[in-house]
Amino acid sequence: MNDDRQLPPAGLAALEARVRQDLAWLDLPAKDWVPETALEGEPVLPVAIIGGGMSGLAACAALRFMGVPAEIFDQSPAGFEGPWATTARMETLRSPKQLTGPALGKPALTFRAWFESQFGLEAWEALDKIPRLQWMDYLRWYRQVLALPVHNGHKVLAVRPRGADGVVQLDLQTPDGARKVLARHVVLATGRDGLGGAYVPEMARSLPRDRWAHSSDSTDYAQLAGKRIGVVGAGASAMDSAATALESGAASVDLLIRRSDIPRVNKGKGAGSPGLTHGHLHLPDDWKWKIRHYINVQQVPPPRGSTLRVSRHANARFNLGCAIERMEWTGDEIRVHTSKGVFHLDFVVFSTGFRIDWNARSEFAPFAAHVRNWGDRFRHPEGEDDQELSDSPDLGPAFELQPKIPGACPGLERIHAFSYPAALTHGTVSGDIPAISVGAERLAQGISSRLYAEDVQWHFEKLQAFSDPEVFGDEWTPAEPPDQTAALLDKADAP
Repeated sequence: MNDDRQLPPAGLAALEARVRQDLAWLDLPAKDWVPETALEGEPVLPVAIIGGGMSGLAACAALRFMGVPAEIFDQSPAGFEGPWATTARMETLRSPKQLTGPALGKPALTFRAWFESQFGLEAWEALDKIPRLQWMDYLRWYRQVLALPVHNGHKVLAVRPRGADGVVQLDLQTPDGARKVLARHVVLATGRDGLGGAYVPEMARSLPRDRWAHSSDSTDYAQLAGKRIGVVGAGASAMDSAATALESGAASVDLLIRRSDIPRVNKGKGAGSPGLTHGHLHLPDDWKWKIRHYINVQQVPPPRGSTLRVSRHANARFNLGCAIERMEWTGDEIRVHTSKGVFHLDFVVFSTGFRIDWNARSEFAPFAAHVRNWGDRFRHPEGEDDQELSDSPDLGPAFELQPKIPGACPGLERIHAFSYPAALTHGTVSGDIPAISVGAERLAQGISSRLYAEDVQWHFEKLQAFSDPEVFGDEWTPAEPPDQTAALLDKADAP
């Protein structure tokens, strides 16, 4: 008997043929059923998606599988959407390799299928974690094999809900100049920082701007060679930033860690189950807050591999219980005053996470003041203060924004926040690998149902006008009428 392990990899061409065959067997994508519309002489897209990273690709694929035309607009060059090949610095993903990610229930669309088709089963079994840049290569293939329409180099300048005519207007800057796009629904698949930006503590303002960076900035770490670096934080991005600085030749790296210990247990991983993935949306508000707040307080530990990547350098120092009191610039160095003493540094990297702040993004100015966040309507339990959760958008079942004052911003509900800040309302189904397919399908189902309801009169008229016969009248021969005389005699003879 032949051992399948010895068979050579089939190659990407064979996998792509399998994808096409699987979709044909499932009759996907569904036939377009949304009526074509135009306004002001411009075509109106059923759905426009801002952001071509993993979330945007998954959302676009899920919508198109359901027969809803959707197009993606991303400011990055083709193949560099999202953080993976730009600002991310980890060597590998932290997610287990077997998670199916954006495959939408299609085995041939998984990373594993993509990997095995090129490198074989033995290589898959030997693989520990997915290399970061290899994950980006997989996403590029995912876009290509599904022929997803992505408009690169399109920077969104403004998102304008227009309630009167039922569209959202996107003002874009493109390689060919200014462009206006009209869509019935807009999806904000803008990533972890896409509803605000990087959080930097106020003390950074006391330093020259060229002496500090946030871990999400596009920093050239080669410029840190020979310098004394401080990294504020102890999460994954802190370890990745520290390791990158060390590998780039930094003289030293001091991790400034407020906690007395680094978190050890990933509580979010322990909570993961299909029950939570599908059930979080339907939990009472107090339970949603309780679960997300607990995970936030416990914090997610840095990956073991990322931490070892730092500690293998003799010039890396883990300063625990090191609360920062203030920073000052002396003219030639940064002095960081902490509970453990004063650190003398040349450059500081703030690995301090992100904030949700609609007003921080100029493109959201037309509606930012109207968005209802959780803090606008939910009183959290005493002792469970959590700024991230308070600032999280209070979303509807299709990830749609909701207004603080009903009717104050017509059309706001046509904008859908499909990014990490949706986690308090929906759970972690819109920004992380494990359940991204669940989130994308939930989003697509919700938008599809709204599109149908909005056009129900048109669909009913189309139903009435439908005239393709399945029976033609030649399938039977009409019987002759019964003999009336014989019928009367039979009746007379009856007892």
